[in-house]
Amino acid sequence: MSSSKTVKHVILTGGVGSRLWPLSRKSTPKQYIKLFKGKSLFEMTIKRNLQIANDVVVVGNIDNYHLSNEVVNSLGVSPLNIIEATPRNTAAAIAFAAFATSKDAVLVVTPSDHIIQNDELYELAMKNAIQLAEQGNIVTFGINPTKPETGYGYIEFEGNDVLSFREKPNKETAEYFIEQGNFLWNSGMFCFKASVLLEELKKFEPEVYEASKKAWEHSIDGKLSIEDSKKIPSISIDYAVMERSKKIKVVPGAFEWSDLGSFESIYDYLKSIGHSIDENGNMVIGSDVYTAFLGLEDTIFVHTKDANLILQKEKAQQVKKLYNALDRVDSRLLD
Repeated sequence: MSSSKTVKHVILTGGVGSRLWPLSRKSTPKQYIKLFKGKSLFEMTIKRNLQIANDVVVVGNIDNYHLSNEVVNSLGVSPLNIIEATPRNTAAAIAFAAFATSKDAVLVVTPSDHIIQNDELYELAMKNAIQLAEQGNIVTFGINPTKPETGYGYIEFEGNDVLSFREKPNKETAEYFIEQGNFLWNSGMFCFKASVLLEELKKFEPEVYEASKKAWEHSIDGKLSIEDSKKIPSISIDYAVMERSKKIKVVPGAFEWSDLGSFESIYDYLKSIGHSIDENGNMVIGSDVYTAFLGLEDTIFVHTKDANLILQKEKAQQVKKLYNALDRVDSRLLD
């Protein structure tokens, strides 16, 4: 999709992926793991948006920006790098990108750790969102749900209008959303003019706006200081703007999407591309050594050089509890 407009792809690379331990570590978060036919999610995200945007803005942190640079250099991409000294959540991260670009630029903001299939439908959704953003709207992307997922937030919608945002539901509520037929999964992807987003952020969260602006103005070669960063309130863009602004629109996406936020979603994706499982649905990740499962069904065995994880697929959301427990007992296993 070519465009005469200034469209910039802002890619957010923060996050450790704690629900994917031991694959995802502080030193190599999930978006940089080459688990997907030899490619990382970060690389796939960059490539997916090269046809949509004129430029790339990478918002990373002091711990992972070198990993991003390795990928963009190998792709021959020269992004604008914004390096956070300490993460201050998505409102600040997105504000930095908006301050760093021209006020009339349209920003397409995506996380770096999602899997998306069917590029034609993805580009169609992006084209629709860019048109709405040009008209002064702040656009969020909703995904047509395929099951009553409890790990995602939901968007109640009518056409391009957002009726409400809903938190991650329990199973009964998720089933109700699916039955209603006018609920979408909240993808965490956005599109807007830089100036429009900043105006709304200044209106609803002036402290975040001013502190982020000051931090950006004091930055050197895209690097933000720890002193300025610590003064920025930590709040998500959802709470800061999306759930409060009157300028929000939603573009429903028919493309296949997953945030790959748990081993259950990793399992489903790997199975869809031919990763082997046994007759009882058991899967091995990270090892070619012969592994047998006796008396087990839908079990995932994850192998790394210093840790093994064995879990039932439906218990995948509990990995974060294990991660937090390890953080208190032996954080070396998280590095």
